[in-house]
Amino acid sequence: MTTFPLALDGIRVIDLSRVIAGPWCGALLADLGADVIKVEDPGGGDESRTWPPHKDGEAAAYLLFNRNKRGLQLDLKQPEAVEVVKALVASADVVIENFRTGTMESFGLGYDALAAINPRLIYCSVSAFGRTGPRKDSPGYEALLQAFSGIMSITGEPEGPPVRSAVSFLDLTTGILCTLGICAAILQRERTGLGQRVDGSLLETALSLLAYHA
Repeated sequence: MTTFPLALDGIRVIDLSRVIAGPWCGALLADLGADVIKVEDPGGGDESRTWPPHKDGEAAAYLLFNRNKRGLQLDLKQPEAVEVVKALVASADVVIENFRTGTMESFGLGYDALAAINPRLIYCSVSAFGRTGPRKDSPGYEALLQAFSGIMSITGEPEGPPVRSAVSFLDLTTGILCTLGICAAILQRERTGLGQRVDGSLLETALSLLAYHA
């Protein structure tokens, strides 16, 4: 049987994200063959580590969203940790982050700073409301965005109250769309030699899914 290399074999990803949308993007890139390095805060790590169910001390959700990744603990509030990230970025292809807008810049790890180190870098930012607009600085999560976007108003019984979907589909779909954007940016880099920024948000995902509803 003929075997073929995975599409992203040789691509290195620095995953600074947490919870679902960003880590799901990193997991999908790892599924496609990328070498993904998951960076977590030493004070407790990714919040999904605490979500039940657990088996042998490991959270099922954490294992799902962070499969096939290598791990590294860094406190990004410390200058030494920032220098470690910069050293990794020098030879990396992709960075994924889902901090609130402006947080990475406060660490000294914003797009402009890292692109100056590695012009071929593809920098994926995941947020609730996007990097522009009146709510760009606001935090957000799945349930809030299902409500804010109007999705809850068309979920449930016609005469009943708004209902949150039990599946965090905005997080998951945003992760999928960011994976698509990163793959497109890798292809574009082959033509131009330059990386770029990829911007994904739960709100934009929600609005795209509302293009048609039954």
